[in-house]
Amino acid sequence: MANHKSAIKRNKQNEKRAARNRHIRSTMRTLVKQVREAVASGDAGAAQAALQRAVPYIDKSAGKGIIHKATASRKIARLTKLVNAVA
Repeated sequence: MANHKSAIKRNKQNEKRAARNRHIRSTMRTLVKQVREAVASGDAGAAQAALQRAVPYIDKSAGKGIIHKATASRKIARLTKLVNAVA
């Protein structure tokens, strides 16, 4: 348990940031999952639409430092490749 005012404040800030990061990461994973499910079902239109929603969110996650920018780039490339294979 934190004993100093500054340590208490730091713990509160860390909890807030962790919750925000967890929400963004979870939403990103859900969007990626939706792309993969659309590809698995063979629906090219739905896969393309899901990809259009996922890519900006992945970029946003990288911009906020939740995932590394190389990881974001790799995820986007692999998803795009998947969607293009269906179309």
